[in-house]
Amino acid sequence: MDTQDLRGAQWHISSYSANGATCVEVARNLSSLVAVRDSKDRQGPVLTVTRRAWSAFTDSIKHGGLGL
Repeated sequence: MDTQDLRGAQWHISSYSANGATCVEVARNLSSLVAVRDSKDRQGPVLTVTRRAWSAFTDSIKHGGLGL
């Protein structure tokens, strides 16, 4: 995958995170992607997925999928 331009990413930590120290951050404001990174390593790698894939993932979690 090509390197994505994430300069405009607006990162958010879940309100379920205990003080934001051990969670992931998500940027959903990008035009065609959703970006995810480790809140403890903000300069580290970033996972990017399509909006459709992110929606399928979160819908699955909300509806009891993925064994969670």
